[in-house]
Amino acid sequence: MRGFPPIVPYGADQTIYLVLEAGPDAIVQKVERTDFETIIADLLSGQFRDPIEVVAFNTLEHWSEDLSRDVAREIQCRCDIEGHKVPDYLEDFVGSRVG
Repeated sequence: MRGFPPIVPYGADQTIYLVLEAGPDAIVQKVERTDFETIIADLLSGQFRDPIEVVAFNTLEHWSEDLSRDVAREIQCRCDIEGHKVPDYLEDFVGSRVG
């Protein structure tokens, strides 16, 4: 019986951000980005309509971390600074983590 591959791939020293998003019929879709700022910008621009979790992986050091709370706080902070409310499609994601 074959085992599963390691959850953090081995490669060059880089951190990859993965957005887990609910899709049709509650199927999770995964989208990779290469930096934290791009994740925030993509979320605020509506590229992700139903994010569930944001996870960072480092391919050389083999660590992973759930950054969902950090991402939600950053989105809330930027919306507060700009005087906008959190977009409707992000309310559940941000509200459940910033509360």
